[in-house]
Amino acid sequence: MAKDKRIEEESYLCPVGRFFRDLERKVPGKKPKFREHLTRSRVEFLKAIRSLVDERIEELEKGPPEKGGKRETKIEVE
Repeated sequence: MAKDKRIEEESYLCPVGRFFRDLERKVPGKKPKFREHLTRSRVEFLKAIRSLVDERIEELEKGPPEKGGKRETKIEVE
């Protein structure tokens, strides 16, 4: 049953998180520089996601775009 639970939990893991986890597991021995770089890359990845979320929050807080900008023009095609 423990194996079934682990498989079920893994199916919900983020693909990027799964990649980092598998990469750490497959590295033989202690590689302090590798682990240091891997940890920093995780932090940078999360900061990148945070910046996308922050930008979207700002867009939503501004409200809907104002009307009066560019208008659609219907073009007849023969």
